[in-house]
Amino acid sequence: MQTTKVGIREFRENFADYLESRTPVAITRHGSTIGIYVPTKPKPSQADLEALRVAGERMQELIAAAGASEADLKKARRERRTRKG
Repeated sequence: MQTTKVGIREFRENFADYLESRTPVAITRHGSTIGIYVPTKPKPSQADLEALRVAGERMQELIAAAGASEADLKKARRERRTRKG
């Protein structure tokens, strides 16, 4: 992952923007790195979790409509992996 290098003054002035970023930031003073800010993954919102639940239910419906089971899909994946390896 690429790191952005910024001076401490710029980091302080644009702190809110860096908090929203997904890119690590190397903070420098007079050209020397004095710290690194590494953002973490944001917690999913309730709407994101609900959309994921609905998508999972829809996937189960599609699998059932195709006449397959989850066990059939797992078996097919396992067979495909053994052919590749």
